Amino acid sequence: MLVRRHGPVLLRLAEQLLGSAAEAEDAVQEALVSAWRRLPEFRREAAFGSWMYRIVTNRCLNVLRARRPLTPLEAVAEPAAPESTASPERAAVTGAAVHALHEALSGLSPEQRACWVLREFHDLSYEDIAKTVGISQQAVRGRIFRARRALTEAMAAWR
Repeated sequence: MLVRRHGPVLLRLAEQLLGSAAEAEDAVQEALVSAWRRLPEFRREAAFGSWMYRIVTNRCLNVLRARRPLTPLEAVAEPAAPESTASPERAAVTGAAVHALHEALSGLSPEQRACWVLREFHDLSYEDIAKTVGISQQAVRGRIFRARRALTEAMAAWR
């Protein structure tokens, strides 16, 4: 029941952090197995979802740190297919912008990327991000600030 309830959100988080559906599936599966083994350690004062966010985020950070500096082309997620009503030109521009964002995200440090994804894609508060990543709120603010600055510079051509 917990896997059905939290699995899709955790998988989306892992995909956004890792940029690869296959790696994300592996990371979430390993995180769920780890959580199952550590279930007696779970403190009921925290929400199960928050606990799982932390486990998945930490697993993804470990995968990102272990990666070689260059991400192979196969690991980059394919952009979503454009709507049938969109013009081919608009679809090409949108696809190129999505690719540029993936490239810009891969240029961030794993810690900056995790904080930015948790804030922008999952709408977590700074406090929740700090708990999830295991750092202070001030450090979260700094990492998100630096990530936003780097992404703004990288995406300047798309403004």
